[in-house]
Amino acid sequence: MKGEQVYILGGYQTDFARNWSRENKHIVAMMREAYQGSIEATEIEPGDIDAAFIGNFAGELYCMQGHLGAFFVDFDRRFVGLPTCRFEAACAASAVAALSAMAYIQAGIYDLVCLIGIEQMKTVDAVKGGEFLGTAAWYEKEAAGIEFSFPKLFGKLGDEYDKRYGLDDKYLARIAVINYDNAKNNPNAQTRNWFMNFEHASTVGKYNTIIGGRIKVTDCSQITDGAVCLYLASEEFAAKYAKRRQLKLDQIPRVLGWGHRTAPIEFAKKIADSAKDEYVLPVTRQAIVDTLSRAGLADCWDLDVIETHDCFTTSEYMAIDHFGLTKPGESWKAIEQGVIEMGGKLPINPSGGLIGCGHPVGGTGARQLLDAYKQVTETAGDYQIPGAKRVGTLNLGGTATTNVCFIVGR
Repeated sequence: MKGEQVYILGGYQTDFARNWSRENKHIVAMMREAYQGSIEATEIEPGDIDAAFIGNFAGELYCMQGHLGAFFVDFDRRFVGLPTCRFEAACAASAVAALSAMAYIQAGIYDLVCLIGIEQMKTVDAVKGGEFLGTAAWYEKEAAGIEFSFPKLFGKLGDEYDKRYGLDDKYLARIAVINYDNAKNNPNAQTRNWFMNFEHASTVGKYNTIIGGRIKVTDCSQITDGAVCLYLASEEFAAKYAKRRQLKLDQIPRVLGWGHRTAPIEFAKKIADSAKDEYVLPVTRQAIVDTLSRAGLADCWDLDVIETHDCFTTSEYMAIDHFGLTKPGESWKAIEQGVIEMGGKLPINPSGGLIGCGHPVGGTGARQLLDAYKQVTETAGDYQIPGAKRVGTLNLGGTATTNVCFIVGR
């Protein structure tokens, strides 16, 4: 994907602690709030929007509603006739929507694309929701008839690390605690008022049961209702926008690099394919390498922040060495040395990540991009990393099947 620069103009995130079903509100009410909030936050003129791209995983399952892009035209009378489209790639749905928006912009087709990532998940109980999530894997082989299949699959990721390199679960507990602690500083985080400490995250008991294999409740991301709306723009539009807001163009963040790789959908096949590789998930590693290369960066140490896909503590443990903070199999060193904490050499998930902030499946990729924008523009509030200039993101669909990365900077 070559061509002109693509800029991010900001946006809006709903409060991930809300339960929209209890409020008797349809998924489209959440989408509408995200859109209206984004217009207020960015002062974008609705008439300037050329298209709307929606990232969503399973609206048909959770809400009995597909064709979500069509609802966007109801938000403003000027939108009738506007091109809209819905994208699906499991938990990476809004990340692939962002990639598509970039392609349209770089092709010169659109100058301004509204990107929405959304999921309403609290419409069903945990068991039924777990069944729905199983469709992000190979359902018949990996999820049918298996309660909470995804925790079990990501538990196997930890088992593979243990087999190859050794893995002490105290490091997984520490990842959970860090993300919960970071979430306390995020006013939109689902767990911002929840209790968590290392003893609780380390202990199996009534309030921290085993979900599958080595995965306990505290190792899991949240079941979340949430939406994020943001704007991707061409350089020409971004320059006009900057002038209107009395900014310089270089004050507006842009996408410096991106990566997109897809591995076999079956987890066992991924592991078999990587048997002779030093990385447990080499396709994920390649997406990260592609992104750094496209951004012209030598390695992860040219980043100031990482927002990664901690759907489970094991996936963040994987991300640490796959980003290159340590050698393969040595992620524990970065945890033990405090590298990934607020104030560390390379903080991971200052937002709280999926474990702390929440994981509305189709909305997570967009949320990561919005948090990257906030860090680079120093508008992240109490979870701001001082002086952040470049933020890397990793968004996974399924069991690291779809891998999408971005680097956002100024």
